[in-house]
Formats: sequence, C-alpha cells, structure tokens
Amino acid sequence: MKNVFKFYLIAFLFASAPVFAAEGIAVIDMRTAVLTTQAASDAFKALEESADYSSNLEEAQSIQAERQAIAEKLQKDGETLSQQEIAQMQKDIQDKGKDLEFLAGKIQQAQEETAQAVFASTGAAMQKIIGELIQAKQIKVLLQKNDSLLFSDPALDLTDDVTSMLDVAASEANTQSE
Repeated sequence: MKNVFKFYLIAFLFASAPVFAAEGIAVIDMRTAVLTTQAASDAFKALEESADYSSNLEEAQSIQAERQAIAEKLQKDGETLSQQEIAQMQKDIQDKGKDLEFLAGKIQQAQEETAQAVFASTGAAMQKIIGELIQAKQIKVLLQKNDSLLFSDPALDLTDDVTSMLDVAASEANTQSE
C-alpha cells in the first residue's frame, strides 16, 4: 500500500511538473525576431535593388530557363537524336547546373551577409529588450525556439514582442537622429 501511494505521488508530481515549470519560462526565436523587423525588410529590399545581386538573380533565372529548355528538348526529341547529341545535351545540362549552383551560392552568401549585418546593427538593442522582457515577465528560463524544443505554448513565445520592440527602438533612434 505504501509503495502504491509513493507511485501515485511521484506520478502526480511528474504530471503536474510542467504546470509548475511553465511559470517563469519563455521561448524566443531570435533570428525570426530580428529578420522580421522593418530594418531587416529595408536591408533586404536594398539588397534586391543592388546591381550585383539583381544581375546574379537574373542570370540564375536565365540559366535555369535554358537548362529547362534543353531538358525538355532532350525528353521530347530524345528518340530521334544521336547518342552524341544526347551526350552533348546532358553535358550542357550538367554545366548549366554547376553554373546555377555557383550563382545560388553567391546569392545565398549575399543574403547571409545582409542578415549578419542586420544582426550586428540590432544586437545591442535586442539584448537590452530581452533583458527588459526578462525582468517585466519575471522570466527565469529563456529557451531558443527550434533548438530541440518539442513543444511550447505560443503564449510563452517572446519573438513577436522582441520584433515589435526592436521596430519601436529603431523608429525612436531614427526620430532622435533627425
């Protein structure tokens, strides 16, 4: 009887632990918080308007269209083409694939550099805001969302709060500098 009571007591404590643990715990996706700010939106818009980025993007789209056209022609006319023509078309598809991978890498690198620049420019403000939210919401544990987190109540997520506060801080900084 005593062992059964201990078992039920332990089961109750484990079952109720998440209820007690939720107090003072929050989650945040810092990358989303920063990259959904107005400053990030402006930075990515400027990137898209830059000559290098837009020319790389246009070239990648053009190569992809050429590659697709060759693949379609190969599929459509494959039975009437010689082995040499087929081999050449397959080589062209591979070459264009390599060119496309190279351009995609350049595009992705430019996007990552822009994201890093946004992080660098908002880092201090984000740390201050997170500190203020920790105090205001009496947070004892702050977890990075998507970092082995299997479930979290959306009410615990500070991401949107941080994004809004970063936008307000940036707006105030722009107003003060003018």
